[in-house]
Amino acid sequence: MQKRAYIFVLTVLLPLFSGAQCAMCRAVLESEANKDTAQGINDGIVYLMLFPYLLIGGVLFFVIRSFRKKNQSPVEKTS
Repeated sequence: MQKRAYIFVLTVLLPLFSGAQCAMCRAVLESEANKDTAQGINDGIVYLMLFPYLLIGGVLFFVIRSFRKKNQSPVEKTS
């Protein structure tokens, strides 16, 4: 149970501390004095990363749900 809690905490908190810039974007933005631009690009990259994960999660949700429905045996009535 503790292992699951650690994995959950790392999964939730790790993206908050990571910078989401590629090397080229970082080099260009470090040369500028405006830090708001760098923060905006970071936010944009994280925003764009969100949608593939949502799509994959949605597909996996429906696949798992269909397998669970398929594996449930129907309740038989006795007369």
